[in-house]
Amino acid sequence: MSGPSHGCTVPPEIRADDATGDAITEPRINDRIRVPEVRLVGPEGEQVGIVPIGEALRLAQDSELDLVEVAPMARPPVVKLMDYGKFKYEAAQKARETRRNQTQTVIKEMRLRLKIDPHDYETKKGHVVRFLKQGDKVKVTIMFRGREQSRPEMGMRLLQRLASDVEELGFVESTPRQDGRNMVMVMAPHRTAAQKKQAAASEAGQAGTSN
Repeated sequence: MSGPSHGCTVPPEIRADDATGDAITEPRINDRIRVPEVRLVGPEGEQVGIVPIGEALRLAQDSELDLVEVAPMARPPVVKLMDYGKFKYEAAQKARETRRNQTQTVIKEMRLRLKIDPHDYETKKGHVVRFLKQGDKVKVTIMFRGREQSRPEMGMRLLQRLASDVEELGFVESTPRQDGRNMVMVMAPHRTAAQKKQAAASEAGQAGTSN
């Protein structure tokens, strides 16, 4: 009966090398696999079955592929026929691309008083506009003082007004809600701003790798 299917993902293993006792961080390949028998998986993921290690190494040599240990803790260990050099190269390329395309989610915070004067409101709104243009999310907090806590509808109206004033740049991702003595709302930039930020990060990553 054949075991479960194993893909081509090779987990990094930290173990002591059988011969030297030194710690190694890559899977064992080819003649570094020192066990009497293995469960062999073909290059397309097909199950070959349990075979002597000598036969598995011969098949790898005949196929001009590497024999890579993908599940060292299994009994017997699971090995796969693959071009290990090509696999490592493609995995490294994919990891670099993933890092390049990742953008850190930044949440800025803007605090407003319930009875904010017009000038302060415009200043705070300007900051929200700038954050959204940069592709950042904004957590807007209304801080209630004293008896203001009995008028949550006023905080709701203020947040709705702000959302309406900047709707061309962002949308309400998290609707206004009470948070202790405060009321909070989270706004997120429209995709165009977020995409520009991601593109800038990608260009910076490419510039870094080219240097």
